[in-house]
Amino acid sequence: MTGAVRETEGPLDVAAVGCGPFNLSLGALADGVPGLRWAVFEQQGSFSWHPGLLVDGATLQVPFLADLVSLADPGSRWSFLSFLRAKERLFPFYFAERFHIERVEYDAYCRWVCEGLAAAGEPTGDEVGGGLRFGHQVDAVRWNGDRELFEVDFTRLDGSGEALALGRAYARNVVLGIGTAPHVPEVLRPLMGAPSLPVVHSAEYLSHRERLLAAGHVTVVGSGQSGAEVFLDLLRARPVGRERLHWLTRSAAFAPMEYSKLGLEHFTPDYMQYFRRLPERVRDELLSRQWQLHKAVDHGTLAAVHDELYGRAVRCGWPDVVVTPGVAVRTAGRLGSSRLELHLEHAEQGERSRLVTDAVVLATGYRERPADRLLAALGPQVERDAAGRPLVDGGFRMVLDRSVSGGVFVQNGERHSHGVGAPDLGLGAYRSAAILNGVSGKEVFPLPGRAAFTSFGLRRRSAWSGG
Repeated sequence: MTGAVRETEGPLDVAAVGCGPFNLSLGALADGVPGLRWAVFEQQGSFSWHPGLLVDGATLQVPFLADLVSLADPGSRWSFLSFLRAKERLFPFYFAERFHIERVEYDAYCRWVCEGLAAAGEPTGDEVGGGLRFGHQVDAVRWNGDRELFEVDFTRLDGSGEALALGRAYARNVVLGIGTAPHVPEVLRPLMGAPSLPVVHSAEYLSHRERLLAAGHVTVVGSGQSGAEVFLDLLRARPVGRERLHWLTRSAAFAPMEYSKLGLEHFTPDYMQYFRRLPERVRDELLSRQWQLHKAVDHGTLAAVHDELYGRAVRCGWPDVVVTPGVAVRTAGRLGSSRLELHLEHAEQGERSRLVTDAVVLATGYRERPADRLLAALGPQVERDAAGRPLVDGGFRMVLDRSVSGGVFVQNGERHSHGVGAPDLGLGAYRSAAILNGVSGKEVFPLPGRAAFTSFGLRRRSAWSGG
C-alpha cells in the first residue's frame, strides 16, 4: 500500500459514505442537478443489497414506485420504469400487474443504475471527481476549520479487499448512509463461531442454504419478514412428512404487517416530522409499540406458509413442523461437536423446555451501524439527546456546534428521532431530495407540503421543514 495520502483536486459539494439504496438514490437524483459535484464512497467492490435474502419469489414490502427517484422526480432517467424500458420489459410488466416487485429485480435495477452512473462520463484514474466510488473505504471524517471543509480520509481497496493506497477528499457536506448490520442477541452468541455447525444469520441464508437443507433438523428463530421467508423456503424444499422444522419467536404471535392504507401513512413525511417534534421519552415509547408497522410479516407470506402446511397435511397428515410464538431463548450452546441446544421459556405458560437441533437460522434483525468511530474527530461538536444519540433536524442534518459550517446528513440512521419511516425505502427518494435541497440552499426538488390524509397531532405543520 502506498503510504502517502493523496489529496483530490477541488472540494466536493457532497461526499456520501456508503452505497446502499439510500445513498444510491442520492447519487441518482444528484446526477440531475447541474453543477453539483458529488461522490459516493463504498468499500465493497460493487453494489450489494441483502444478497443472502434474494430468495426466489420474495418481494419488496413497498410498491415499485418506491424506487430510487420516482417519489421525488418521476421524470428521472433512473426510475424503475426507465429500467424496464431499457430491458424491453415494459409491456410484460404492464400485463403482469405487479405492484410489488421481486427483490432480485429490485437488486438488478439498482445495479443498472450503478452501471449507468458509472458510464455517465465520470473521470477515471485516482481522482475522486464525482459519481460512485466502489472500493473506497472511508476511514475518518473531520472538520477543517481553516478551509471550512470536511476532510474525508479513505483507503482504496483492490478486488480482494486489500489496501492499495490512502486518499483524502474535501467536501462541503457529508451524507452518512452506512446502513445496518446483522444483530445477534447476547443469549444466542454462544452458538456462533463453530464452522462445523450451520448457525447463520438470515442475512447470509442463501450462501448456506444447501448445508441447511442437508441438516437433519433446522430451527428458525425470529418472526419478522426474513424469518418467515427463510422458514417458507426451507419448508418448500424439505421432504413431505419429514420436514423436521421448528419456527420460534418470542413475539406473542406470528403477526401480520399493518398494511391498511391509513396505517401506511405512518411512512409519510408528515408523520416523520410529527414524530420528530415529540418529546424524546414519548418517541422511545412509541417505537417500542410500533413493531407491527415494520417488523411483522406481510399477509401474503403468512398465507403462503399456511397454504404449504395445509397442502402437506392433505397429502401426508400433519407435517413434522413446530411453529410456536411466545417463546424466548434463555440460554443456547453447542452440544458436542455436531448438535445445538436451546433452552426455551414460554412467557404465558411460565414453562421451560430444551430443544436439540442440528442447525439454526437467526432471523434476529439488524441494528443501525454506529457512526461514532467514523466521526470520532467530530465527537465534541455533535449535539446529542439524553440517551447520547445524535440530534437530527427536520432536514436530516445532524445538529453540530456552530463552529462547523458544513453539514453532516443522515440516511437510515435516525429512527430514534424520525420514527419507523427512517429505514423505509418508500421515503428514500424524498429524504435524498430534501438533503440535496439543503445542500443546494434552494428547492431543487419540489417537496409536498402535505402527503397524508391523517392529521398527526392537533396542530398540523408543513411536512418539509429544515428546523
